[in-house]
Amino acid sequence: MTFESIRFNSLLLASFALITAVILASTDSLTKDRIADSERKAAQRALLEIIPIERHDNDLLMDVHPIPEKFWPALGLKKGGVIHIARSAGQPVAAIIPAVTPDGYSGNIGMIVGVNFDGSVAGVRVVEHKETPGLGDKVDIKKSDWILRFNGKSLTNPEKAGWDVKKNGGAFDEFTGATITPRAVIYQISEVLDYFNEDSERLLVEASLAAEGLEDE
Repeated sequence: MTFESIRFNSLLLASFALITAVILASTDSLTKDRIADSERKAAQRALLEIIPIERHDNDLLMDVHPIPEKFWPALGLKKGGVIHIARSAGQPVAAIIPAVTPDGYSGNIGMIVGVNFDGSVAGVRVVEHKETPGLGDKVDIKKSDWILRFNGKSLTNPEKAGWDVKKNGGAFDEFTGATITPRAVIYQISEVLDYFNEDSERLLVEASLAAEGLEDE
């Protein structure tokens, strides 16, 4: 094999490697973009299930406020999180708050809780759990409509003592053969309402200031 042929083959291999690298990089970038877009749409769907489009006119994914660290324990958060604000004509109408209860039968149960600014529950969705299929997984809207029973409830409807399963004298149904999981979810929702009751004034001020800032732009 002559020097020229070796040189030609080397250049050919280098060109092939470069083209392959460009194709792989482009594919990876496109894949990441698709995954990010898919995750955004999934998050948006979950938020819209709680605060439907007819109740707000802002981008729920973009209108966010960090949760002060002192409130993380009450919400079961270890790395913080953000609250999504729903607005109509610039006015805050509800907040969507992340929370985690560690007391599920099979471990952590992650949820988002929508709270209207009058203190009532706008809606709740469990977004992550490892509960037993056919039993504890009824907290998932895909398995049961049980989670819808919190809509419109507040710290005064029922009173604090009523935020438990009926088996323990509370106002909410448990599942047949499963009490631990629904009780954990009920308790954590009441904790979210307690948090909102304590922090709503600050949150309302920040949300209103943010709305004014958007109007000035």
